[in-house]
Amino acid sequence: MRLRICTWNVNSVRLRAEQAARFVAEQAPDVLCMQEIKCREGEFPRAAFEEMGLPHLKIAGQKGWHGVAIASRLPIEDPAPLDVCREGHARCVGVKVAGVEIQNFYIPAGGDIPDREENPKFDHKLDFYEKLTAELGRRDPKAALAIVGDLNVAPSEGDVWNHKYMSKVVSHTPVEVEAFYAMKAAGQLIDLPREATPDPQKMFSWWSYRAADFRASNRGLRLDHILVSPGLRDAAFRLGAAASRVHDDVREWERPSDHAPVSADLVL
Repeated sequence: MRLRICTWNVNSVRLRAEQAARFVAEQAPDVLCMQEIKCREGEFPRAAFEEMGLPHLKIAGQKGWHGVAIASRLPIEDPAPLDVCREGHARCVGVKVAGVEIQNFYIPAGGDIPDREENPKFDHKLDFYEKLTAELGRRDPKAALAIVGDLNVAPSEGDVWNHKYMSKVVSHTPVEVEAFYAMKAAGQLIDLPREATPDPQKMFSWWSYRAADFRASNRGLRLDHILVSPGLRDAAFRLGAAASRVHDDVREWERPSDHAPVSADLVL
């Protein structure tokens, strides 16, 4: 069977419910992982997702901020929690679908100053990565695990519009890139979008609202990721190549999120 996993920072699920319905109709994800839903569990538009054919929901909501959710076409189970947010924010939610554990994260952006002592938000971001790295190091790499979401780091030079400039800006500073790759190494994780579109090709999933025409300026970042454990390598490459992409056309829709969805197909 094909299992299509999508991740999308929707930047308010209630504002983007119609866009989500259009995306689901066009791309037929089996599992849609969302970040920044910006609502509490009781405020989540459940009926809309049931109508989309994604009736199985796991929601971690928060008033006005953060919040993550997973909507699935297939029944879901609860895996062991992997919540490593020291502040108690709604930043992680996990499910098991068709034998695959999917952990959906909204990692802190980190503020504006890339200094742990001067900026508590940046310290929180790195602490989040450190805790997640430690947890992944205790996991069996043969288990079927996907780490997805807005991880708020653009790790490679191909993931930013200008490496030299962005190396001084939160999201691509050396300490963040090091933290990302340490987390990736701890879980022996495979970066499926990058397997499909190898470096140094540019690939972005986020563009600022400040640009009147995001394609013309194209000052993007790849902040949204789908990483899988070695236990899913065969499923990811069963057809010979990774089927994973950024759906950047969604960024062109009316009143879009500043993030585009990212998808990957597994053949189980």
